[in-house]
Amino acid sequence: MKTYEFSRRTFLRGIGVTMALPWLESLPVWGDETLTREPGSDAPVRLAVLFAGNGFHSKEWWAEGDGRDMQLGKVLEPLADHREKMLFVRGLFNTEALKGNIHSSQTGNLLSGAPLASGGEIRSGTSLDQLVAQQYGRSTKVPSLVLGCEKSNPSIHKNYSMLYSSHISWSSPTTPTPLELYPALAFDRLFKDSKERGDESVLDAVMEDANDFRRNVGTADRRRLDEYLESVREVERRIEQSGMRGELQGWRPTLEKPDISRPADGIPQDIVEHMRLMCDLLVLGFQTDATRVCTLKLNNDHSSLRFPHLGVDYMIHHLLSHSDTADWLKVNQFFVEQLAYVARKLDAIQEGERTALDNSMILFCSSMLNGNHDATQLPVVLLGGGGDKLPTGRVVDYRDKPDRKMCSLYLSMLDKCGIRPESFGDSTEPLSEI
Repeated sequence: MKTYEFSRRTFLRGIGVTMALPWLESLPVWGDETLTREPGSDAPVRLAVLFAGNGFHSKEWWAEGDGRDMQLGKVLEPLADHREKMLFVRGLFNTEALKGNIHSSQTGNLLSGAPLASGGEIRSGTSLDQLVAQQYGRSTKVPSLVLGCEKSNPSIHKNYSMLYSSHISWSSPTTPTPLELYPALAFDRLFKDSKERGDESVLDAVMEDANDFRRNVGTADRRRLDEYLESVREVERRIEQSGMRGELQGWRPTLEKPDISRPADGIPQDIVEHMRLMCDLLVLGFQTDATRVCTLKLNNDHSSLRFPHLGVDYMIHHLLSHSDTADWLKVNQFFVEQLAYVARKLDAIQEGERTALDNSMILFCSSMLNGNHDATQLPVVLLGGGGDKLPTGRVVDYRDKPDRKMCSLYLSMLDKCGIRPESFGDSTEPLSEI
């Protein structure tokens, strides 16, 4: 039998596979003394950003009140169960995003507040998630997981590159962080030691090590370990099954169906399954501490997605956003349901006295309030407690306040991660209320 030393970082290993463990009572696996100076058994603060393009229904994006008594507009109704762990922020904006008044000029600097280059040139600013990843990256296998559910658009629109509409994460001012669109490859990046995907299941590879380890922990931790391994197995099964449906829900090709055999590890053609798989990978990444930073772009700004599962197949997302119809509301709620799904799964993962949601900050946002390009105030929802540092169950309104910079919010969020730069984007002061 193997002897395990209970250290801050303990892994299950197999041939070509490394899997970090979830929070367990028996192991002080969390904490990073160089950043937080907290006890090694404390879970780290995680940051996730979920983005939905083209804004929301202009009359139904609102929240009022506090805690369980908080009232939500219809767009946000899927978050009703999470009101006590939710912070609704109104009135923030990026000054630089108002200059072009088109999708690209409003999206490319959403997470940085930086001025954008036009004329086909590419220059933005290092984004919030990547600044956190630069600090946390040395502590995790994957410095940041950047996921997407719609392909990038490399064209030009009104003198601005459409790459700005396709990327919210920027590793440097001239480098949009590559999007991972393939669930299988994102899964491999979290758990496999090489980029080539083998035929063996990740769980099968580490099961011998897992069984040996299981004998050395208490009953409660055995149950947590079994639940965790089963969640990984379930994602593996769904990745294998994804892409088998024949629905094509984005840009319409010239063929009704492919005229060559479909690759086994392609992008799922069912947008519902695709988004849910990416949400599950976000949760697994946080649960295993394989990453502490994840950006999930549910669609592009200026998106071409369609939603036949909602009965909304007659118009692409971008065109639909220029109305306040019942169908637009249904699409909005579908996107918010992905956020609610992530929150629900994280909140079910117990990490000592708190849950994984309590130890996370999930920013849900778009680059415009509604489809008519209104970026004078941005839609912002935060979920999670940021390691018990983020007061939630509140509505904060900055519309009549002098400091309503989006980058001031980012400075507040960076502070919860133990990162305190003198400035970020166009701001030098965090928001005192956050």
